Amino acid sequence: MSKKKADKPVSGPSGNLTVQRAQDGDLGAFEELYRTHMDRVFALCLRLTASEERAQQLTQDTFVLAWEKLSSFRGEAAFATWLHRLAVNTVLQDKRARRRRRERIVSAEDASLIVEAYVVPTPEDRIDLERAIAQLPRRARTVFVLHDVEGYRHEEIAEMMKTSIGTSKAQLHRARNLLRKMLAR
Repeated sequence: MSKKKADKPVSGPSGNLTVQRAQDGDLGAFEELYRTHMDRVFALCLRLTASEERAQQLTQDTFVLAWEKLSSFRGEAAFATWLHRLAVNTVLQDKRARRRRRERIVSAEDASLIVEAYVVPTPEDRIDLERAIAQLPRRARTVFVLHDVEGYRHEEIAEMMKTSIGTSKAQLHRARNLLRKMLAR
């Protein structure tokens, strides 16, 4: 084994020394986990929200929650898998909370005032896949990212989003069609 690999504190899913140290209250170990996983969690949050500001906040929220729930990590899966699921749940919970707040503020008669942010690119703009994904309607974007980018099954997505499997499949179909149109320009 090389010196570099021997120095790395991450071993198998249940033998992660850094996680064990963090669970014992070692803040330095948790900081190491943060540095190791922060970029990946941020990228996931950014894909799900299409907002850099929201993604930054939700990344922080995810790590605060991870610290609070670290004792519940049993090592049955890799720490990265556990953290990934925590991040997805944090984003989805935030979306539900924002929707509930918006519904309390805007009455049913004024629902037409709620407009999703949707940027239509000019022909001069060069559209790449990330930008196109960011322009998808919120629910279609969420299903697309969870299914096609992150690899979740429709059953899992339906459970996370509190919707039906059919709705998940329909949103994915919608997202793919919209992406094809956007990328064909």
